[in-house]
Amino acid sequence: MTRKLGATAIVFILLFSACGKKPSRVAHPKHYKETGVASWYGWRMKGRKTANGEKYNPKDMTAAHRTLPFNTIVKVTNLENGKTCKVRINDRGPAKWTHRIIDLSKAAADDLDYIKKGVARVKIETVR
Repeated sequence: MTRKLGATAIVFILLFSACGKKPSRVAHPKHYKETGVASWYGWRMKGRKTANGEKYNPKDMTAAHRTLPFNTIVKVTNLENGKTCKVRINDRGPAKWTHRIIDLSKAAADDLDYIKKGVARVKIETVR
């Protein structure tokens, strides 16, 4: 009975994990533009490895994106206040929130002035 229950649980986990939004490949990151919600991650991630192997530093101008190649430079514009900054993609995410398009470092979120709010509506476009 326990074995059947365990096998059933594994099947459900696999099925539900397959239901998530799958990222699409970016064919031409040179001309990439996207509008959506940005979040930020800060001090609790400090020192942990990012997807490209670097250690995360909240003071660096970096970001996590689901599909853009590592080291892509992205201009991020906060659509609520017009502030902009440039960040380098060095991580994958946002993993938890499928409606968010980018996770910014604390320094970048601070430049865009949405630390207290936690999220902001942004436009992202590749620079190089």
